[in-house]
Amino acid sequence: MRPDDIELLTTTDSISLRGELLLVAAAHPDLASNSYRGGLHRVAVDGSGTSPWSHGHLDGEPAISPDGEWVAFLRSASADERPQLYVQPTGGGDARALTDLPLGAQTPVWSPDSTRIAFVARVPDEGRYARDGKPGDESHRRITRLDYRWDDIGFVFDRRPRLFVTDLDGELTQLTDGACDVGKPAWTPDSAQLVFPASADWGARESQRTNLYAVPAAGGAPVVVVEVPGDAHCPVVGDGVVVFQGREFDGDHTVAVNTSLWAAPLDLAEPQQPRKLTDQETVCCEDGIGPQLMGSSVVFVALNRGASELRQVPLSASAVPFAETTLLAGAKSKVKAFSVDGARIAVALSTPDSAGQVAVAGSVVADFSPPLRASGLREVREISGQSPDGYESHGWVVLPEGPGPHPVLLAVHGGPFAYHGWGLFDEAQVYASAGYLVVLPNPRGSAGYGQSHGQAVVHGFGTVDVDDVLSLLDAALALPEADASRVGVMGGSYGGFMTSWLAAHHGQRFRAAWSERAVNAWDSFTGSSDIGYMFTDLYVGSDREAQAKASPLTYADQIRIPFAVVHSEHDWRCPVEQGQRLFVALRRQGTPAELLLFPAEGHELTRSGKPRHRKERFDAVLEWWARHLS
Repeated sequence: MRPDDIELLTTTDSISLRGELLLVAAAHPDLASNSYRGGLHRVAVDGSGTSPWSHGHLDGEPAISPDGEWVAFLRSASADERPQLYVQPTGGGDARALTDLPLGAQTPVWSPDSTRIAFVARVPDEGRYARDGKPGDESHRRITRLDYRWDDIGFVFDRRPRLFVTDLDGELTQLTDGACDVGKPAWTPDSAQLVFPASADWGARESQRTNLYAVPAAGGAPVVVVEVPGDAHCPVVGDGVVVFQGREFDGDHTVAVNTSLWAAPLDLAEPQQPRKLTDQETVCCEDGIGPQLMGSSVVFVALNRGASELRQVPLSASAVPFAETTLLAGAKSKVKAFSVDGARIAVALSTPDSAGQVAVAGSVVADFSPPLRASGLREVREISGQSPDGYESHGWVVLPEGPGPHPVLLAVHGGPFAYHGWGLFDEAQVYASAGYLVVLPNPRGSAGYGQSHGQAVVHGFGTVDVDDVLSLLDAALALPEADASRVGVMGGSYGGFMTSWLAAHHGQRFRAAWSERAVNAWDSFTGSSDIGYMFTDLYVGSDREAQAKASPLTYADQIRIPFAVVHSEHDWRCPVEQGQRLFVALRRQGTPAELLLFPAEGHELTRSGKPRHRKERFDAVLEWWARHLS
């Protein structure tokens, strides 16, 4: 896979199944328009083929109505347009827009009687974010809260999301007032109420804590129906029961806590207490992919050593450990979306050699990656190592063509409560295709290995995580395909932190470093990052001495290898000053350092940035390593 081949990276991130109609949204980067393009595809459930079903610039999030007569979906009419809600008859006919909102609409949810659609949309304050306006034309902002912005969105307090319902004629009813964030809703079986997550105190203070609320679909005051011991998202409602995913924690914020599956009676008259269906230590639900009911059971996606697996538990379960859940799909792959229709399940997933597959009843019925495989994908091999304290480290290597020995790239993931996984990883494929053996570790701090594994680095960055990363690197360097004399280190976000840290404390092991969108100094991160005001205290601590001890910038004088500082100008997760401070320190002391800045990009450049910037970044990465590992 070469940098240009990102155009072949067709992903399947949303799916809907009803009867014999199976729709999947397939999208890919387009370098010519410098945007993402794609549409809805009809997939034959027997695997006999696929065909385009919609033809917008970018169509996604399909939802087939319960009666099978309509499809609701989101459409961006051009590269510059926000996604709006559309409907189209399943029997044929043109798509029709139901919304024309200034900031677009989010995922549609059908009422059980197929007459209305619920969705969430951000609504701007008066005078803000005009379609034909310029930021400089807006008035000043008066900020009184710490949670006033979010990476890749921008300011949020003046465009809070609100809950809407529309009929098929586009008649909108706004159900919430914009005082706080609200999440994706679920309908009650009688189509009379909507259940949705929102701030536990309706936005009175900065907090991750949420409750589940209900509001009449015709309008009215929201009421709490489930008092959640932490946060909640992705509810689904059955007959007298509501199921959701969420984390249990004390206080207002948390990190490195597994997301559990919960159930509670649905009583509109009195708030209920939920019951945990899955064990918190061993089961971590995949955030953003909600559960679905299937008879008397719940189907959900859980993390497992780099896999995102479709699993099942009975509704009667109580704190079931991972080993007692039932695997339905996703072994050694990444489930990205699924849809339940009766006793059948359709799954959109990614595997080591496919960015977009569709499976029904365990059989692959569509694959959007043959052109990508034809471009050349490299072997992914699972490996393990052993840290000094005896702990097993786990990860993968991606092998170049030929016997080697090949130069080696150690690539650390972000998070840290994230993971490298079994899904196709375009970055590793590009580097391996260019001749580098790529090492992908999941050290302590990563998700998917139990909650204790994830919490091992709380107030311990740069300790056992370093041991695990280096032990897996040692295991990779023992392979005959690896050249232990030519090793580079790279990573983004937390991986950028680790890159800076390793360059300072273990620089003799590497020829050069590529540190991207990194945290380098916790003191300024606290006040400049969108999450810094709480993230620093939770992961590092509030003591300034402890923050300095855990900051790579403190040890900048120990970095002497060639060092690339890479950042996005609009990154609000790890603001650009984090890169600038390290770059200046390195240049002033004579370390060969370069600063690469990407304009108008945020923290997610490598995953969802402008396609041309993603290609340019790949070109820059390969040029850097050609210079230093040739």
